[in-house]
Amino acid sequence: MSRSIAEELEELRRQGLHRRLRPVAGSQGSRVWMEGREVLLLCSNNYLGLADHPRLKEAAVRAVERFGTGSGASRLVSGTMELHEALEERLARFKGTEAALLFNSGYAANSGIIPALAGKGDVIFSDRLNHASIVDGALLSRAKFVRYPHNDVRALRRLLEANPTTGRRLIVTDGVFSMDGDVAPLRELVALKREFGALLMVDDAHGTGVLGAGGRGSGEMLGVAGKIDLQMGTLGKALGSFGAYVATSRELVEYLVNRARSFIFSTSLPPAALAASLAAIDIVDSPEGETLRRRLGRNAGFFREAATEAGFDTMGSETQIVPLFVGEAEKAMTFTGRLLDEGIFAQGIRPPTVPAGTCRLRCTIMATHEDGDLVRAVAVMARIGRELGVL
Repeated sequence: MSRSIAEELEELRRQGLHRRLRPVAGSQGSRVWMEGREVLLLCSNNYLGLADHPRLKEAAVRAVERFGTGSGASRLVSGTMELHEALEERLARFKGTEAALLFNSGYAANSGIIPALAGKGDVIFSDRLNHASIVDGALLSRAKFVRYPHNDVRALRRLLEANPTTGRRLIVTDGVFSMDGDVAPLRELVALKREFGALLMVDDAHGTGVLGAGGRGSGEMLGVAGKIDLQMGTLGKALGSFGAYVATSRELVEYLVNRARSFIFSTSLPPAALAASLAAIDIVDSPEGETLRRRLGRNAGFFREAATEAGFDTMGSETQIVPLFVGEAEKAMTFTGRLLDEGIFAQGIRPPTVPAGTCRLRCTIMATHEDGDLVRAVAVMARIGRELGVL
């Protein structure tokens, strides 16, 4: 006899894997209100602090006044508005590509793009630590799905050689890995995709707006942006708005408009999100954006070094995502609870998001964090880490 839903929920609680929602009152700043008190926020993807920036709010309000609150339909019906085309053109210029196409979320982008590009007879090569949306997109495609060890270019080469096909090869990787904070070896992946005639798709959700001299992402930082076939990114992290995009060739955009089911069958993004995204790109592409990126890099470097000196394993982080290794799920959630008691919100990450035994606090640093807050956070984390036997 199958288990009931209640029994499955109880099993999740017993394993330390049960999840619950934690409402945040007010806007997503470096400090937020939770459960009636102010806490330091160390688990938001609002890396540049743009989610409550006055220019984004003003742009969103003006868009609602002019265009209303919703698009009314999918893009292929009546849901393509002036703002959709304006944002796609702006994204293409920002990323240095021929064209761009909007999706409603990063998950919708990956679960639509990958099955559109690969199917039966094709092979997808995916980093083992890629985001769940990439995995799900690959499974939906019905293509042969080959996962290579994390950032292991030699292993990927062997797998490319061992999986010949007359169909299409697609290499997919995160640009910045969302749970580890490290960066993909894009130069080497570009070389491999050329050698084996593959397409290369990079999910740069956590690099967009943050990495590279102009905030154009991991490809810009590593000098290979123009050699990546498809650059996916999100509008709801460093850009402070909502939605996602792929920047690529005009031909591939036309193809995705006709084949990507998550694009074809979804009501399009609303005007407020589009206008806020346009304002965010203008900020990122300005001296203010450069200042924010510089401050973010300094804050992230300080926090990472201070945590390492305190004895934490930061798991190879190179970016504003700084995981602190804990180990077991129950201990990670105990750590999160203890930190909340001290006025610090840093979320514990457990399976299935990360492999069993590698649970962690996923700390995310923002440009708007104050020095004193980061100093105190590391001190409190070190004290609790010692008490829990993590250090």
